[in-house]
Order: sequence, then structure tokens, then C-alpha cells
Amino acid sequence: MQIEKYKIDTHNQSLIKEHQRKYEFLSAGVKDSEKILQKLIDFQVAIPSWALGTGGTRFGRFSGGGEPRSLEEKIEDIGLLHALNRSSGAVSLHIPWDRPKDAAAIRTLAAQHGLRFDAMNSNTFQDQPGQKHSYKFGSLQHVRKEVRQQAIEHNIEVIRHGIELGSNALTVWLSDGSCFPGQLNFRKAFQNTLDGLQQIYAALPSDWKIFVEYKAFEPNFYSTTVGDWGQSLLYVSKLGPKAYTLVDLGHHLPNANIEQIVALLLMEGKLGGFHFNDSKYGDDDLTVGSIKPYQLFLIFNELVEGMDARGMDHTKDLGWMIDASHNVKDPLEDLLQSVEAIMLTYAQALIVDRKKLTEAQQSNDTVAAQEALQDSFRTDVRSLVAEARLRAGGALDPLALYRSEKVREHLIKERGAKTVATGL
Repeated sequence: MQIEKYKIDTHNQSLIKEHQRKYEFLSAGVKDSEKILQKLIDFQVAIPSWALGTGGTRFGRFSGGGEPRSLEEKIEDIGLLHALNRSSGAVSLHIPWDRPKDAAAIRTLAAQHGLRFDAMNSNTFQDQPGQKHSYKFGSLQHVRKEVRQQAIEHNIEVIRHGIELGSNALTVWLSDGSCFPGQLNFRKAFQNTLDGLQQIYAALPSDWKIFVEYKAFEPNFYSTTVGDWGQSLLYVSKLGPKAYTLVDLGHHLPNANIEQIVALLLMEGKLGGFHFNDSKYGDDDLTVGSIKPYQLFLIFNELVEGMDARGMDHTKDLGWMIDASHNVKDPLEDLLQSVEAIMLTYAQALIVDRKKLTEAQQSNDTVAAQEALQDSFRTDVRSLVAEARLRAGGALDPLALYRSEKVREHLIKERGAKTVATGL
């Protein structure tokens, strides 16, 4: 389904007067508002191909109907999101859940929707139909060479698909680890994993990156072989200049200082990108900004400061991706909410008074430093983000237009009430 441009224009016209009033009031107090608007227009968040269907738990999965039945329909759904918010202009593809049968046709379809392909994602955390060797006891860490080789070959296959689609990055997340003491030799598991990653790294084109993702626990609960940012940094430092750490906001132990992790990885030039989500207890994969919005702001504050310090381009020098599971929501509505939360938080970080904050830090004025951050966090920047969206051709209120157009009802009529998205 597509929403015609005239419907977006009609929607915007009905809201424009109130929007202009709010935007004019806000922009009067925002320094360099035009430069900030351009940054917001340029900023794009990749939508993962596995997020277009309803998520699930260990106990069940409840389809919401109208889910995409193919990769082509997933791209159409992401194109719909991008038409509404103009900030979802990339696809993060998962193999083998969404293996393209005709890469040229898929790439053309994506381009027709204004989409490009961001990082490719491999899967050695599940056994697939017809797979020769099981990953029950790990993949790259496995004690058997033939299992490790199978995982290496899969990642190289994913790189090949990415080349055909115009991607330039590979994300590797491993569920490798152990459930019980004594089950695993930690040192040998690390060495096996490093050897496998080195072979995958050697297959990267010259202009590609590899992102090594970490996770503190789950599905293994005694140990994970890439368990935290330090272990990931150790791997990528040994691999070479094309290797970077990827931060998933849900992949930390409770109360971890993620903003400090981000700052140090940026300082070392080894931060590759993000999987955005939110959590209350663990890797909950909830809507971005729905539980800990201030933590998200503090992370973005470090991102903006650290990237600017290194002269990095906000739009392309890091990978920005969503990784969420929509157990009880319409997935498209959830994604609209998540992208909006990211854009709002990015805008808040852009308006931080850096001079004031630096002076407070240099004079050990803790109160002034806190005020500098919270002044920005408490600023309502919704009209600023909406103005950027309006100038880019999107809807002033994407979620409201999605609902008024009854998009999910149309998708159910088109695809059926019992469809289940490929992948999850």
C-alpha cells in the first residue's frame, strides 16, 4: 500500500497553522535552527527487515494481520514508513530470513521507495531447515571445526548478498556462550571465535565495515563469548581498521552506563553503530524511548559531542538501526513511534549549549552542568522535528495520518488476517 502525496499534503494543510505557531515560538529560542533542521532532514534510521511483523515471546506469537508475506512486501512497508516520516530511508536486511531471490529486482524496488540497504545481518544463532550442523553449542566458538566453518561460510554468503544490494557493512551477533560452569573453555572459545571473525574480515570488500555486537546474557546465562563492550572492543581491535563495535541498547546488565561506553568507543574510533530499543528488565526490545527517555538523551548527548570532536558526519559515519519486537502493537505504528523518539532525542542533543556545558565541567560546577543538559532535555522539540519532516515532504503527524488512512485495515484486506511475516 502507498499513501498518495496529495493525502500527505491535505493532512499537513489541516495542521499547518497550529504547527507554524509552535515552530515559530520554538525556533526563536534555538540557535542555528536552520542548520539543525538540515541535520534532522539528513538523518536516517534503518528499519530492520525482521521488524515488520508482530514479535513474540518464548510462549507465543500473536499475529496482528496484514503482515508482509515476502521481502518485497516488507520493502513496501518500509517505503510507507519513509513516505510518512522521511527519516526511515534505509533497510537493514537479515539473512536467511529475508534472502533476496533476485537482488537486482529488490534493489530496484527499494530505490523506487527511496530506500537504500544499510548493514546486513547474519544468523548463526538458530538452526535453519536443511542445515547440516547444529549451533546448539555455539557457532564460531564451537569445538568442532566443521561447525565453525559452516558459520564462517554463512557470513561470507551474507557479504555477497550485501554487495549485490549496495550495502557496505556486516553485523555479526553471536549467541555463543555457555549455560553452566565447566561447559566451556573460555580461552579456546575466544580464540576460535577470533579465528572465525578473521576469516570473515578477510572476505570484506575494501569499503566495507564489520560490526561485532555484544550481549551480556541470553540465550546463554552463565557466559557469552562476546559478552560486553570490552570483549567486542578486544575482537575488533585485533581484526583491523574495518572492524567496529555495535551497541544494542538492550544488551547490557541493569544500570550500565551506556553513555560512558559510547563516549569511550567514539574516543577510540571503534564505535560502529547502534541497535535502538528500550528495556525495563533486560533485552526487552521495547519501543525506543518508551521506558528510559533521559538515558537515551544522555547517550545522544555523548554521540553528538564525540562525533563532532572527531569531525564525523552524523548521517553516514555510524550505523543507525532499530531492533525492537512489537509483541502487542501494530509493528508499523511502533516503528513510527521509535523513529520519532530517535529524531526528538537527536534534536534535543543538537540544541545543548556546548559552551555552557564545557564551562561548567571545567569549573566543576555540577549544578550548572546538570542544568545545561536538562534545559535541552525538557525542551519540547516536536515542532522542530515536524518542520524538518514537512520540508522533506513527510507528514506533520505521521501516526495520525497512518491511523486516519486505516493503513492496517487496508493491509489486512490486501494480505489477509492470518498472514505471518517471514523471519521471526
